[in-house]
Amino acid sequence: MIKIIGGKYKRSNLVVPTNNVRPTSAIKREAVFSIIESYAYKNSIDLYQNKAVLDIFAGSGSIGLEAISRGIKEAYFYENNPEVVKILKQNCFKICKNNKYVIIEDDVMIFPPKKSLLPLSLIYIDPPYHQYDILELLLQLIKKDIIEKNTIIIVETHIDDNFKVIEKLKVFEQKSYGKTLLYFIKLLT
Repeated sequence: MIKIIGGKYKRSNLVVPTNNVRPTSAIKREAVFSIIESYAYKNSIDLYQNKAVLDIFAGSGSIGLEAISRGIKEAYFYENNPEVVKILKQNCFKICKNNKYVIIEDDVMIFPPKKSLLPLSLIYIDPPYHQYDILELLLQLIKKDIIEKNTIIIVETHIDDNFKVIEKLKVFEQKSYGKTLLYFIKLLT
């Protein structure tokens, strides 16, 4: 089990799948939210009020659920492993009240997201290492006008990956945690 680390549901337990999932540790989640909240404050961006989060390759849903706990209005989760989806549903039911979430049980590379009704303030992309073309996914998100001016994208990769961001985006922060690299990305304006 892991716990929500901040907000309304702080200390709530989340069930973690035992196979095929790398849950985002409390240390990484704390770093992610510290960086994005600091960035939002410095740039006068409201991350949470009437905003949504898109958690791609969601696993247990810890990032999207952390955002819900901190006040984001809606969460969209992409997860296509049926066993993992069962656990994700349990976690969402526990944390997300009043249908504040949608679980999309499709392969995001075949069925990319559609524009949400609420502006997306956060997109978290944490694929199984070395299995997906993240640049292609980012291109699809731009093509479908999913990424907005104030959307913060976080991509988690293995430290050995040769991840390069596409031209329309820029990395504004990068952090390493053991074998993981986190890229914090914005649209070029």
